[in-house]
Amino acid sequence: MNAKIAVLAGDGVGREIVPEAVKILKAVAQKYHHTFEFVPGDIGGQAIDKVGVPLPQETLALAKQSDAVLLGAVGGPKWEGLEYSLRPERALLGIREALGLYANLRPAKVYANLVDASTLKREVVEGIDVLVVRELTGGIYFGKPKGIEKLPNGEERGVNTEVYTTDEVRRIAKVAFEAARKRRKKVTSVDKANVLESSELWRKVVIDAHKSYPDVELSHIYVDNAAMQLVRNPRQFDVLLCNNMFGDILSDEAAMLTGSIGMLPSASIGAKVGLFEPIHGSAPDIAGKNIANPIATIASAAMMLSYAFQLDKEAEAIEQAIVKTLDLGYRTKDIQSPGARIVGTTEMGDAILRNLN
Repeated sequence: MNAKIAVLAGDGVGREIVPEAVKILKAVAQKYHHTFEFVPGDIGGQAIDKVGVPLPQETLALAKQSDAVLLGAVGGPKWEGLEYSLRPERALLGIREALGLYANLRPAKVYANLVDASTLKREVVEGIDVLVVRELTGGIYFGKPKGIEKLPNGEERGVNTEVYTTDEVRRIAKVAFEAARKRRKKVTSVDKANVLESSELWRKVVIDAHKSYPDVELSHIYVDNAAMQLVRNPRQFDVLLCNNMFGDILSDEAAMLTGSIGMLPSASIGAKVGLFEPIHGSAPDIAGKNIANPIATIASAAMMLSYAFQLDKEAEAIEQAIVKTLDLGYRTKDIQSPGARIVGTTEMGDAILRNLN
């Protein structure tokens, strides 16, 4: 197949990890006789430095004209003093909204040989395989009214509004139920319906959408209990269905159950173009040192092959290469273990490339 891939490395370690994923994708294309065109674009702080905005129109046009987007990370201390609307992180919200990427899929799976890398006990995390399905274009991050306003007494008031419509909830619920059908057929919907009207609607619509999926088990859990249960007994969960803010928080918690946030990929999908990125940030403290873990980005490339191009065999080849590399004892600093072979970013990418069958 032929595909055009927008490559947005961004800031910090994004400049180091994205090339490793591209390296793997090029090898897959050659091995399986595909043609991938990689077109770079600017985003985040890098774009601010060049043109003054975090999401240039040229980058947005490139993303819309591509078949998929591979993204690194954005942000860093250099840009923290900017006006809120011009900070690098606004690019993420902007591109998600512009591409209609309403569903974010974040798997949290523990590799058997990395169980001891988790800060939790082996008996708690062994066998974890959770998929967080997060609504991505609604909720408190996009709801209006929003902003900071001056009050008559001279104080200020910050406002953000949690807003969801029936259609927004229904379409993300369908994504969760469809995903569950390919897994263990269990969806746990996360809300705060005991105190939030938006969550009351969320639960109502999810229950209604579930009628079309009688083969999938549905349960509900309040978000505070979900956070507790994720560290108490994470194996009870299969698919966690979350609104935007709850999914943002719980997916990072689920990530750390696995031992390192540097291990986990994500897919953001919508009507047409999908965006694939590691769930970690730009990690400016380790940027430029060749120590960042590229596995999450490489696994994101595998998700791209599967979700954007339906190349499941090729995606599985990348996953198996990652497993084999870990089995051989290769580790980056964040997942180091006694007796392991500690390697840098490019060395880990090279090792995975060698194990690509």
